[in-house]
This record gives sequence, C-alpha cells and structure tokens, in this order.
Amino acid sequence: MRSVLFCLALLGFSGAVAADVTVSIPLVNSPSSSVMSETYSCSDGNPLTVQYVNSGANALAIIPLDGEDRIFVNVVSGSGATYVSGASTWSTKGESAMLETEMESGNNMECELAEGAAASE
Repeated sequence: MRSVLFCLALLGFSGAVAADVTVSIPLVNSPSSSVMSETYSCSDGNPLTVQYVNSGANALAIIPLDGEDRIFVNVVSGSGATYVSGASTWSTKGESAMLETEMESGNNMECELAEGAAASE
C-alpha cells in the first residue's frame, strides 16, 4: 500500500515538472542552412510573422498560434510550399499564404506577404 501511494505521489509531481520542459531541435549548421522571418498581412486584420528554418533535409516554419509558437514541418507539395502541425496546414505560393485548420471548417486565414518584404521561395 505504501509503494502504491508513493508511486501516485511521484506521478503527481511529474506532471508539474513536465510543464517546464524546453525542447530543442539540433540542426546541422552548413552554408546551405538558413533562418529567415517573413511578415504577412492576414484576413483576420493582424500581422503574422513566420520564421522559416532550413537545414539540410529539414524545412520548418515556426508560427505563433493560440498564444504559443507551433512548429510546422514541410511536406511534399505540388506547387509552392506546404507545412503541417497537427490539424493545421500552412501553405505558401509566391506572396500568398493560407492557414487551414482541419478541426475548424470554414476558419481559414488568408495572408499576403507584407509590403516591403520579399517572397522566400
């Protein structure tokens, strides 16, 4: 009985510890690696700044959503670039972009590269 209570107490403490975890993703720094930020004007009226990280075979987009930075991973796309994170998809082509969420039908956000910014394709 004591060991069961100890295990339950230990599990209770582990939840509090997990909330403070920081994740880092090691990427190879090479001449072809790059990190760039692009700012978009979006249909919700707010600017959206996206960081693109390219390193070797890894291509990521870091997008602030719902109060936290979400990591989107590049997937095969017929045209432009497509990144996914959970049920969300970020698609770019030229100066246009769209954020789609599978769980929220009709809640797509359309974006255009902000004035003075260059397309990153």
